[in-house]
Amino acid sequence: MKKLLIYPLLALLFVAGTSCDNGFDELNTNKTAVTALNPAFMLNNAVINASFPGGTLVYEMGIVQHIVTPNSGVLTGANYNQDNRNVTQEIWQRYYRSVIRNTADAINSTKNNPNRSNLLNMARIFQAYGFMVLTDTYGDVPYFQAGKGFTDQAVLPKYDAQEAIYTDIIKELTEATAALDATKTRETADILYGGDIAKWKRLGNSLLLRAGMRLSKVNANLAQQTVQKAVQGGVMQSNADNAVVRHNANYVNGLGSTLNATEANNYYLAAPFVNYLKSTNDPRLRAIAVRYVGAASGPEQVPARANTDPAVQIGMPLGFDNTGITAQAKAEGLASFYEYSQLDRTRLAKLQSAMFLVTHSQTQLLLAEAVQRGWVQGTIANHYTAGVRAHMEQLAENDPGSAVPAAAIDAYLAANPFDASKALEQINTQYWISSLMNGPEAFANFRRSGFPNLTPNPFPGKGIKGNFIRRLTYPNSEVSVNSTNLKEATARMGVDDLDTRVWWDK
Repeated sequence: MKKLLIYPLLALLFVAGTSCDNGFDELNTNKTAVTALNPAFMLNNAVINASFPGGTLVYEMGIVQHIVTPNSGVLTGANYNQDNRNVTQEIWQRYYRSVIRNTADAINSTKNNPNRSNLLNMARIFQAYGFMVLTDTYGDVPYFQAGKGFTDQAVLPKYDAQEAIYTDIIKELTEATAALDATKTRETADILYGGDIAKWKRLGNSLLLRAGMRLSKVNANLAQQTVQKAVQGGVMQSNADNAVVRHNANYVNGLGSTLNATEANNYYLAAPFVNYLKSTNDPRLRAIAVRYVGAASGPEQVPARANTDPAVQIGMPLGFDNTGITAQAKAEGLASFYEYSQLDRTRLAKLQSAMFLVTHSQTQLLLAEAVQRGWVQGTIANHYTAGVRAHMEQLAENDPGSAVPAAAIDAYLAANPFDASKALEQINTQYWISSLMNGPEAFANFRRSGFPNLTPNPFPGKGIKGNFIRRLTYPNSEVSVNSTNLKEATARMGVDDLDTRVWWDK
């Protein structure tokens, strides 16, 4: 009798148990949580974070003498030709953590999905761009194992030789650009070009042109072949093709953030840059510069004192610390060093100013040099003129107040025509101007071309042996955590200091 009672009881408990479990998984599932991330958003995150951090004011823009500060401490860098690893790490951290990681995730998420092949190849192109910035800045860097900490558990990635990196970058750009197909899915969520395949192809080929020209001193044959491939594929045709990060209230311009915050009174346009623009009556000076006439202190840099007239602009000379520049300003008849000209933070360097990564202007100037070298067909003067005009027209995108009138552009080009006897110097000096605010690219092309002809910073306490900084040093985190792989790289490349040249910088 007892057994007869036990069996119905067990059955009842079983039913009750299964009834309670029914819907349990659904009940414990967060219906608002993201279960799958669109890889297009990963690529977008990479693009947004490719905008340069404020540290490029300290080193890259200082090395090429666009910008200078007389201050030390956290701002020590190109102003004194000294190492400051709290700043040299900024590009490394930004690009590995937020550019390469996201492009690698986008590639990994789309590589087996033929419906997202365009997104895959867009991510490959942008990843190649990111790696170019990294290797041009530091030399040998983690490449083949980079961005694979999660997928391959490569948490201590090996460093690769820059020559091998460039070989693969050229391969990636060539293959990915050719594989883009306008008949396949258009990735409309893409914030760079809205999925426009023609523009992505022109970006890929323009980057290929840049990569080829970067090798002009170290491997002329490969450089020529790469440049020819890029031109045959079709490069940027107008400013509408520019690769540009457009900032907003949520994603602000890193340079603008620095120049509109605590460092507003600490950075000035360098005298060599201002003097060159004045010497050629360049209308861009009015679009770029502001001088707070009579300012005796930072708080006196007020709108009422702001003057954008090119005739009154005075660039800050290099080679002075905070004490020395005070005396120098007095010797020049200024109320204080706060009277020197600055990059206008109300126009060109606003919080929401655009950041131009690859431009039609730069591309045309590289083409001018490629024609001059006999690598491709064309008219040097036409490419040169188009490059200068494109940059002048580009300035209006940041602020209407920075627009250069068409008549002023025509007058400048008429007064400063292309001079074949100074071709390389003239082309690359214009590239220097065109790359203002893109410190990494200005720094790379200065080392590659040797132009403009800059006088070394005369600061007496410099920490370098040569005349100019040739690369940035690795982060302290790599020194302490990934030391074995870093030591292998420095044994191959050279000492981890500011004097060691990257592979293509001969």
